[in-house]
Amino acid sequence: MVLSDLGRRINAAVQDLSRAPNLDEKAFDGMIKEIAAALLSADVNVKLVANLRKSIREQVKFKDLPPNINNNQKRRLIQQAVYDHLVHLVDPHSNPYTPKKNKSNVIMFVGLQGAGKTTTCTKLARYYHTRGFKACLVCADTFRAGAYDQLKQNATKAKIPYYGSLTQTDPAVVAAEGVALFKKEKFEIIIVDTSGRHQQEADLFKEMVQVQSAIKPDQTIMVLDGTIGQAVESQSKAFKDTADFGAIIITKTDGGAAGGGAISAVAATHTPIIFLGTGEHMMDLERFEPKAFISKLLGYGDMTGLIDHIQSITRDSASMKETQKHLAEGIFTLGDMKEQISNIMKMGPLSKVAGMIPGLGGMMSGLSDQDGTEKLKRMVYIYDSMTAKELESDGKILINEPTRMTRIACGSGTSVREVEELLTQHRVMAGIAKNFGQNKANMQRAQKMMQGPNAKQQAAAMQKRMQAMGGAGRGGMPGGGNMADMMRAMQQMGGGGGGMPDMSQLMSQMGGMGGLANMFGGGRGRGR
Repeated sequence: MVLSDLGRRINAAVQDLSRAPNLDEKAFDGMIKEIAAALLSADVNVKLVANLRKSIREQVKFKDLPPNINNNQKRRLIQQAVYDHLVHLVDPHSNPYTPKKNKSNVIMFVGLQGAGKTTTCTKLARYYHTRGFKACLVCADTFRAGAYDQLKQNATKAKIPYYGSLTQTDPAVVAAEGVALFKKEKFEIIIVDTSGRHQQEADLFKEMVQVQSAIKPDQTIMVLDGTIGQAVESQSKAFKDTADFGAIIITKTDGGAAGGGAISAVAATHTPIIFLGTGEHMMDLERFEPKAFISKLLGYGDMTGLIDHIQSITRDSASMKETQKHLAEGIFTLGDMKEQISNIMKMGPLSKVAGMIPGLGGMMSGLSDQDGTEKLKRMVYIYDSMTAKELESDGKILINEPTRMTRIACGSGTSVREVEELLTQHRVMAGIAKNFGQNKANMQRAQKMMQGPNAKQQAAAMQKRMQAMGGAGRGGMPGGGNMADMMRAMQQMGGGGGGMPDMSQLMSQMGGMGGLANMFGGGRGRGR
């Protein structure tokens, strides 16, 4: 996948530093050089890389560190600095347009020819459709032969209404007619596909402005090919100057190219990335969020993306709603875990899902999709052999009555050892669910405090407690900001208090208990 090699190299540099016997300034400089080399090889702009190196060095000054600080504290400080500055690299600090329910939101697509605009238009329409919006498509690409037929085919497959013309050659007229028609029919998301064009094609750029003037879009999205390298920076600047797009979608991130040019485009245009195209299928569109993206890049996982993806599949599932209710209460039954495994198997190749799950991306590097899928199937067989009472339990009933495990193993065609491993994995996930429930309860209490008569005093007291828990602002809440910032950080990071997610303790717990490593054969399966 695009940028996956970058993530591995950066993560390896940080891990090598963690294992260094003497975590001194020399070892720190070596890590920064390796990170810079990885970014440059991924086509990230050299000026951005130079600024990143300078910023990390300024944040971690060895001469200013307390003399009694140990290597583990230094490691956490350095990891936090790397994480913070990589997030800053992909975060333009501007918010994209958010579509609103019960009104017409017109979205216009622009970009180079061959970037995947038409396919991405359909993916985005489907994305909003699965989230309860009334979405449609308008084909205003009258330049490319077959553009209307392609959009029609995609829209029909995705069951999305569409509009276009085989006779009208003026794209501004087609776009205006389509938008007017769908506004009259009360559609909430109206996506307009336009012709691909290059910065040297003055006539096509003029045409793009005419379409924009005719439909007056609420949002203009630039589609960037994630594989074309640093050339994307100059192209995106030209489009920004002409069409002033407000968001970026990067496509073809499932390929093997460097892909860092897209990061440079964000910095050059100060425009947020909103989605990543991760494949050819209609579901292969991932919402982009800087912190989650860097967490996934560094191997810390992206649980927000995973949950979002699962919800898009199981939006109307009664069992999923029951699981969500349990999670909110800090409960995680065997039946809940069965539901999650079944959902993961619906999400496509396991290698795609692996990067979202903390620590699993590295394990999948030596394991084929087929082997991982077979492992999941055997787990489902085990669940299918359980009684309703067992599925509704927390698993202790099986531990207290071992004969149940023997019966389940025989009924599922597996071994007692596999049943024991499944219970071990369930205990790990149940622990995470319990923390999730506690975090939600803490969040609700914090919100009540902010609304009470003594809100300011209580907020100040809670802020002090959170700062103390986060190591005086170093590894906890970003910047040690005010209460509002803290609340936003807690919401963004799942209630954990902000900052880089500390997955090391979770992964060591998983490693000691079998965890995800056992689920997928310890990452030692057959190669791809």
